[in-house]
Amino acid sequence: MASRNFWLQRVCLIFQLTYRDKTDFDLMKKYILQLASSKEFFLQKGAGWALRQHSRTDPQGVTDFVQENPQLAPLTKREALRLIEN
Repeated sequence: MASRNFWLQRVCLIFQLTYRDKTDFDLMKKYILQLASSKEFFLQKGAGWALRQHSRTDPQGVTDFVQENPQLAPLTKREALRLIEN
């Protein structure tokens, strides 16, 4: 996360994609919030992807996180909630 390289930061967002119930959701949320102000498409998309994948295990937690953080990019919110809203 400290590298300032958005590709490495993106890896920090998505490395837990297959962890399911072993996901460290607090760590994921911390990283997403650290990058919430970024205009970088791949970071916004990566954050949404990580949240969408976690929504398979914890849909209410993802919904709550998105609702409690209006500063998240619209792309991140849309991707995060895609499975929940359908």
